Amino acid sequence: MFTLRRALTLVTTVVAMAGAVLPAQAADIPAPGEIVMSPNIQHVTNVPKPEALADIHTDMAFQGDYAYVGNYYGFSIYDIKRPKRTSLVSSVVCPGGQMDMSVYGNLLFGSVDSSRNNDSCNSTSQPASVKESWEGIRIFDVSDKANPKYIKSVETNCGSHTNTLVPDRKRENVYIYVSSYSPNASFPDCQPPHDLISIIKVPLRDPTAATVIATPNLFPDGGYGGVQQPYPDGKSATTGCHDITAYPEKGIAAGACMGDGILLDIRNPEQPKVTATVRDETNFAFWHSATFNNDGTKVIFTDELGGGTRATCNEAIGPNRGANAYYDIVNGQLQFRSYFKISRHQADTENCVAHNGSLIPVKGRDIMVQAWYQGGISVVDFTDSAHPQEIAFFERGPDNTAPALSGGFWSAYYYNGYIYGSDFNLGLDVLKINDWRTNRANGVKMRSLNAQTQTSYPEHGH
Repeated sequence: MFTLRRALTLVTTVVAMAGAVLPAQAADIPAPGEIVMSPNIQHVTNVPKPEALADIHTDMAFQGDYAYVGNYYGFSIYDIKRPKRTSLVSSVVCPGGQMDMSVYGNLLFGSVDSSRNNDSCNSTSQPASVKESWEGIRIFDVSDKANPKYIKSVETNCGSHTNTLVPDRKRENVYIYVSSYSPNASFPDCQPPHDLISIIKVPLRDPTAATVIATPNLFPDGGYGGVQQPYPDGKSATTGCHDITAYPEKGIAAGACMGDGILLDIRNPEQPKVTATVRDETNFAFWHSATFNNDGTKVIFTDELGGGTRATCNEAIGPNRGANAYYDIVNGQLQFRSYFKISRHQADTENCVAHNGSLIPVKGRDIMVQAWYQGGISVVDFTDSAHPQEIAFFERGPDNTAPALSGGFWSAYYYNGYIYGSDFNLGLDVLKINDWRTNRANGVKMRSLNAQTQTSYPEHGH
């Protein structure tokens, strides 16, 4: 049943006039599973998680009339031609978390950051201390959406926690920037120091020839050393990157690298170069992801305090930790402007922290939709990067279908008029926003969306 517990009818007009969603009281927690949302959000549909995939949903990618949703147990393809009737096309069972994905042409690239006894879809977990263990990138041919085919694997140092697709200018090859971290002296293929990324070159005429061509060291000085303190006061050391977002047409990328935020020059995709580095030794615990604005003049970095398994959206943690940080790019350097964190306090059973999102394509404004695990989905206008403002939200009460601190939205992305949310346990949600600040985006039609490979958007049409 839909309710507006946190957007009371009496204040709806005031909210609309003020242009922001009013914060809720800490005690105002919805009932388990109860939906609450701002008046400008509509819940279009929910498609439950496929029974074939026994683990949690993770990240998403989009192409044409299809959505690809990852799962620690594989991935699924959904037909979204009619978003109100979103339906499952197929599921591929291929265990090996976390199945971060990129899609290009007929190819799907999936990240495996789970040490396996081999590279097959029948593999089982095996310690990384065993030399023969495998982790890295799996490549699927998804030309037949009902029957995807596994065609190639590429092993990478420390596996692949996330991956970022970078096409070359001639569209002859695509490059996959593989982010991974947490080396250990007992892991033969993941030795410290691990200050690198792996670059896979994929010839589009022969994707089975994909191979690692470079492992550039992004932190020759070792990066940030971290702070060894108990949660929530510890700061992660830099031992690789968690996530990289590329903006190929502008020749730039931004990396969220555990203890450091970086800018990269990727005009030569085989030789990325770090051009700026920033640290936040006061509030950021784990630099998790990055998003440019459409102009490429701002970067939103997220802090995954607690690794996504803690209740950080509460009074005890406060508004500046586990949050977004907004930076302007000025003369090639990153200048901090502000933090943003959802103001709705969550229950102590609810994992909640800044997580994956994407831009809503409105020319002249900077607006982003973003997942906050059990904090739900938030839409934030950061046109004024010093004063970001939430303009819409959607969430459920605590997820009592799973253990505490293990639910909510992994990712929330805007694609061709709708918001799609990948919920750990409850499946794929489709939302529609109706707001004067975002409605112009309805006329923008994208051919694909890989959130970690940004492209500029036109005002209308293709």
